[in-house]
Amino acid sequence: MMAQFLALREDTPKDALLFYRMGDFYELFFDDARRASEALDIALTQRGQHQGEPIPMCGVPAATAEAYLARLIKAGFKVAVGEQLEDPAAAKARGSKTVERGLTRIVTPGTLTEDSLLDARSSNRIAALSETAGGGTALAWAEVSTGEFAVSEIDSGQLAAEISALNPAELLVREESYTAARDWVPAGRITPQARAKFDAKSGERRLKERFSVQSLEAFGSFSAAELAALGALLDYLELAQAGAPAKLSPPRQVQPGHTLLIDPATRASLEIDRTLTGDRKGSLLDCIDETVTAPGARLLAARLTRPSTDLAAIRNRHDLLAHFIDSPVTERVRERLKAAGDLERAATRLVLSRSGPRDLAALRRGLAEAQTLSALLLETPGIDAPGHLGSLAEMLNVSARAELAALQHDLEAALVDEPGLAARDGGFIAAGWIAALDEARALRDDSRKLIAGLQQTYGEASGVSNLKIKHNNVLGYFVEVTAKNADPLMADEAFIHRQTMANAVRFTTTELGALESKIAGAADRALALELEAFSGFRDRVEAQAETIRSIARALAEIDVACANAQLAQDRNWARPDLGETPVFTIVSGRHPVVEASLKAQGEAGFTPNDCRLSDDAERLLLVTGPNMAGKSTYLRQNALMLILAQAGLYVPASEARIGIADRLFSRVGAADDLARGRSTFMNEMVETSAILNQATARSFVILDEVGRGTSTFDGLSIAWAAAEHLHEVNRCRALFATHYHELTRLAEDLDHAGNVSLKAREWKGELVFLHQIAEGPADKSYGIEVARRAGLPKAAIARAKTILERLESEDAPSAALAELPLFSATPMAQESKPSLVSERLKRVVPDELSPRDALECLYELKRLADEESE
Repeated sequence: MMAQFLALREDTPKDALLFYRMGDFYELFFDDARRASEALDIALTQRGQHQGEPIPMCGVPAATAEAYLARLIKAGFKVAVGEQLEDPAAAKARGSKTVERGLTRIVTPGTLTEDSLLDARSSNRIAALSETAGGGTALAWAEVSTGEFAVSEIDSGQLAAEISALNPAELLVREESYTAARDWVPAGRITPQARAKFDAKSGERRLKERFSVQSLEAFGSFSAAELAALGALLDYLELAQAGAPAKLSPPRQVQPGHTLLIDPATRASLEIDRTLTGDRKGSLLDCIDETVTAPGARLLAARLTRPSTDLAAIRNRHDLLAHFIDSPVTERVRERLKAAGDLERAATRLVLSRSGPRDLAALRRGLAEAQTLSALLLETPGIDAPGHLGSLAEMLNVSARAELAALQHDLEAALVDEPGLAARDGGFIAAGWIAALDEARALRDDSRKLIAGLQQTYGEASGVSNLKIKHNNVLGYFVEVTAKNADPLMADEAFIHRQTMANAVRFTTTELGALESKIAGAADRALALELEAFSGFRDRVEAQAETIRSIARALAEIDVACANAQLAQDRNWARPDLGETPVFTIVSGRHPVVEASLKAQGEAGFTPNDCRLSDDAERLLLVTGPNMAGKSTYLRQNALMLILAQAGLYVPASEARIGIADRLFSRVGAADDLARGRSTFMNEMVETSAILNQATARSFVILDEVGRGTSTFDGLSIAWAAAEHLHEVNRCRALFATHYHELTRLAEDLDHAGNVSLKAREWKGELVFLHQIAEGPADKSYGIEVARRAGLPKAAIARAKTILERLESEDAPSAALAELPLFSATPMAQESKPSLVSERLKRVVPDELSPRDALECLYELKRLADEESE
């Protein structure tokens, strides 16, 4: 057995743990056992010896193996599965003491298909990055659980944005590119591969073999870099399938420039699909997701993370959304969608032989709902449906495809209402579908009734009332009595003694042995017939896999349109008017996440604001105003407006006119990156330089507080130069928030720059933030008031006011500060008025106060203290 393990371990990739099947457990040995026991917090034991040393060992039950797999994958491990390829009886029949085993799969983060290991509402992609000697760069990606397979040639400067958008669970790169890849994804998701794996000729050959074609022209005209990336990905997936072919759709070529590029820093700061802490909850996606199916949720996430730049495609999405806002059948459509399930992943599990009868039932249900929806979608009298809806309805028309309709009909007839999880358990084929199966089941069930009758007969004949007929895998069927009741059976020749235990004695009979053979044969025959039927259905699903996936995609698209229609109605969102002219006009815009959060907390509604950018007027707006007044929120809400519009959704505004952008940049907030030796200011400058070097006239940029991480004059100079560069060189639409009031002068010098500000008002000594945008610069920052609200000591606040008054009264701040006494050298009495409370206390003589006088004095001191705090 250990020799077989060592042979399998040699065939297993070095970076993978080996799950070695032994009966009801998966066992791990040697270093695999040490690493797994620590990661899973399970006991590490020993089994035998190897080269004179005890063999470390640990194991997990096969019945619950998926839960342990999930924990290992999450911890960054890969797991090879060494499965038993035959049952012990078959091994014994061929005269072997060892069951044959072989590698059946290598489980990696990017190759998961099981529901228990995946998030149903999120994609789980694996990608391969190819960089050819000629300078070409391509990214291929696949989702094993749905069959998606695509490739795109990418400019090297856009790699970070593209990889960030795909967010692959696993990224294949050449070994020499491993270090660079850590800038794009965490190290635990990177799988280095030998350079030879990324060979264009080998990739072309693999693709032709896999899809059984002599030419790839039907799929696209692939570059050498694209072929190399596709080939490396196919090779890796076949390795993960232990040599079995990857069951993917034909490769789809994605042309560059069709999506809005969003770099990783921008994606993180805007919290599009996950927050800064990595959670989905609290992100834009979480806030707007009203889909009712898992494929719909995945499609919405894909559109939001990779908004389109194709104006015709976006308008089609808006047309479909508008249709479902007006359609009287939208609610009925959503109810049917809820019942449709996840056709994509169910079909893929069947194709990959990682499925059970429930996946067939899911397919049966999904195809039936697709047929119902096909007719329902066009039931909108008096409303002109967009042309795209007709093609979706036709795609869902299962009855128009003879083979698929026959499959759906047969599944309806063949499956029981609620089939079990595993095919090996049987019981999922309905009575009447297979005559031979019905006969075998009848024989099996009748034989079991005979067992019960035989038990009663033996009990009466022997006079032993507690006699039982039992079964186990070693003895088969046997008669069991307690030790004190064994004598009558020992004396009877009809009972053959088999086993004596501490408290029981076991026997068999010739009659029982014959009956056992009959029962076993019937049960085995029934299960074999069911497994044969399951295999036949699986083959039929594989033959129709592409059509089923097309239906699943159509269901997902309808789900997204209906969900977005519901969202637009519930939250009063408007259809944006999109075009190619670089304008950005928003009337009464709101931040979708903040608005939803305020509503959930029962607080006052979000204060809407306008934004207007264009070449004809201002394309650069300098945004000023107090801290906490909402400058960052204003910047972010407009960036999110662009994302929503180009993703094909409506926007949280009363009106919107938006020119398609090619790239979106955001530099809002900053943190250090100690792992790469970057300070907060260095990170800020890296992000700012990326914007100034890459933004085009079609781009949209938001910047917040550029230059704040260094000295005042350095920071002001950098911010000034950056604003001028955006206006004069990049010539893009930009919102530039700043506390450097000197920058507001740029509006006078630059033709297409303007000032807006977030307003605040002082009321009875308190600062009230109005959260309203107004024309013109802010009059001051109110920073000291914000510091007071944050809890700075009164002495520090008073000192700050003194310094501010001196600075604002002088033309040369440095000279003013030179003459200002140090805080520690200045008595507090000189910096602030004497305390009213202390002055009053000086006049109090406690021994002369009556109880009433003392109480009145206390009230007076309290009043004086309150006055001082105002």
